[in-house]
Amino acid sequence: MQSLADATPQIALGALDGRYRPAVAPLIDHLSEPALNRMRVHVEVEWLIHLTTHQVVPGVRALTGDEQAALRQVVEDFGPEDIAEMAATEKVTQHDVKAVEYFLKQRLSRIVPDAQDSGLAELIHFCCTSEDINNLSYALMVQGAVTRVWLPRAEELVAALAAMADELREVPLLAHTHGQPATPTTMGKELAVLAHRLQRQLRRIRGAEYLGKLNGATGTYGAHLAAVPEADWPQISHAFVTHLGLTWNPLTTQIESHDWQAEVYADIARFNRVLHNLCTDMWSYISMGYFAQVRGQGTVGSSTMPHKVNPIRFENAEANLEVSNALLDVLATTLVQSRLQRDLTDSSMQRNIGTALGHSLLALDNASRGLAGLDAVPEAMAADLDANWEVLGEPIQSVMRALGAQGVEGMDEPYERLKELTRGRRIGQPELVDFVRGLGLPAEVEERLAAMTPQTYIGLAPRLVDIVQQDNA
Repeated sequence: MQSLADATPQIALGALDGRYRPAVAPLIDHLSEPALNRMRVHVEVEWLIHLTTHQVVPGVRALTGDEQAALRQVVEDFGPEDIAEMAATEKVTQHDVKAVEYFLKQRLSRIVPDAQDSGLAELIHFCCTSEDINNLSYALMVQGAVTRVWLPRAEELVAALAAMADELREVPLLAHTHGQPATPTTMGKELAVLAHRLQRQLRRIRGAEYLGKLNGATGTYGAHLAAVPEADWPQISHAFVTHLGLTWNPLTTQIESHDWQAEVYADIARFNRVLHNLCTDMWSYISMGYFAQVRGQGTVGSSTMPHKVNPIRFENAEANLEVSNALLDVLATTLVQSRLQRDLTDSSMQRNIGTALGHSLLALDNASRGLAGLDAVPEAMAADLDANWEVLGEPIQSVMRALGAQGVEGMDEPYERLKELTRGRRIGQPELVDFVRGLGLPAEVEERLAAMTPQTYIGLAPRLVDIVQQDNA
């Protein structure tokens, strides 16, 4: 049998780089291996510019504006040829960050070719351990992936959900608690609950800190102080890290502690779990006939049953959310651990960040497409409400309790009397109205309760949807 591993072009092992690539492609610029190397080049370039611009090392000239621009253009132009060149260098060095250093030194020799400037190359990776470059690179990569790719997609989904909640705010819905008929609500209010939960998680994710450090092999500035003892190295480190757009971590071992990563991944995982709840609820509502899948459904529902339109978007979203959370959870728990001053577990672990966010992004795509293909069926919701008049036992006994507390006679044991009337059997409007009219209620209260229907017993549900609209404002 021919090996598929030898096929050209290469066949992807994982689904994200195979059938699902279009949905996750925007993450490649942020969280792929070449993106990591490009970001390492960016950090090394900015460190060289920072050192020379601020005259950190005495006697070293500042780079000109044109030279700085040319160096930054190396980052902008980083592409397939550079990726291949760096891979070839890494085969020799057997060290990925060292390959970046050699790559950049070669580029600098073209940009600043004069022999008298050859010493500038020694300021590339000056006083840095690999983790000084890696931690800053990962922080910038994750920041870009979350804020430029994941967050906008998540915000679009939540906005669509909030709009659906607003549209359906007045549509009565039979609630189901413990799977049993319960106090009516509206479909809009129930969707608003989920939108509100998701919005809260988005606020946490928007407020995330992305930390970085640059302090040497064990976080002591040892090499820095030995090389240039008169420099204020903590201040230089702070200025450089914040210049990159990150929050400075002043106290670390060899590695930045990754606590911020654990926080971000935990928040995204929590968002994923709420979204999973949305998907299972929408699946259930579709199963109950409360939504019809009609728009954009040119697909085959079942290979053998022509009538079926399966809720595959929500099911696919569920599966991808579960894969994403498995990875996010292990990232969050593993990355905060490191033996003594450093071990290498974080290096392998962080290479899975793109996969973790990729499955979440794919779930967002599926859930969004699922929501976009739904039309509410108010008639189905109304039919279930009309078949469950016993849910009005709650307001009737609550009114009786209030009247009994006020001293109105004949209001004794309201819960027990409604329990006897409704539990374990179905009743309709005639039985309920007869019961109400036999209670001896004040005339105004009697007429109000007699006129109540499951469809009108929705409390403040429509108004509560405004909370989600305020969240969006």
